[in-house]
Amino acid sequence: MIENYNDSKENRMAVLIDGENAQPSLLGKMLAETGKHGSVTVRRIYGDWTTSNMNGWKDALHNYAIQPIQQFRYTVGKNATDSALIIDAMDILHGKLVDGFCIVSSDSDYTRLATRIREEGIFVMGIGEKKTPKAFVNACDVFIYTENISPREIKPILKEDNQKKKENGKALALVQMLREAFEMVVQEDGWAHLGSMGKALLQLDPGFDPRTYGHKQLSQLIRAYSKHFVLKRIDESGPSAVYVQSKEQGA
Repeated sequence: MIENYNDSKENRMAVLIDGENAQPSLLGKMLAETGKHGSVTVRRIYGDWTTSNMNGWKDALHNYAIQPIQQFRYTVGKNATDSALIIDAMDILHGKLVDGFCIVSSDSDYTRLATRIREEGIFVMGIGEKKTPKAFVNACDVFIYTENISPREIKPILKEDNQKKKENGKALALVQMLREAFEMVVQEDGWAHLGSMGKALLQLDPGFDPRTYGHKQLSQLIRAYSKHFVLKRIDESGPSAVYVQSKEQGA
């Protein structure tokens, strides 16, 4: 993950799950991701528990102390779950019960909710699949793709030329984004604090995650692009700090 993004572990977090747009098998990992930003004090999942498609959640609820919220479908084809989740979120927000929210869904219907919470100066993270509309992703401070916390699957090998083209295009786009983030936070001496660069990356793309590129931490990702960036560690009064320099900047 991105180092030093969170300065406090005392924050209270609410996890609100759209049960019809999330995976029960990832519940533990979703709570762990939220726990990086504070203590999870509110845990709720929404859905119509009279339907068979919610059965997969029942064992997980007991294991992780999640409160199920029943929401009947009053009209065929209409999703009442999002309305119930949004109403509860606003009640929690105005009650000042938490310092941050985690909305678990791949549904764009929660875009305005995330935006509204952020307008109050409250931290919002989202968790959903890569198919999640960009509008919802960008409405959050941080967005975690479930593909990055799911067990890795072995993908079929593409033709060599196609594979190289795909990898080269992805690498070029990544280097460009890293450079943009670096330029946002570079200091007068030409070095940028790694934690500040991590925050800048999340401003550029709330869905940015080193695990998307096969690395657990931002420092490991940048180290993999040693042709473009240099890392150095400085021992300060507290824990040592890591700084980044662009080779173009240092030239």
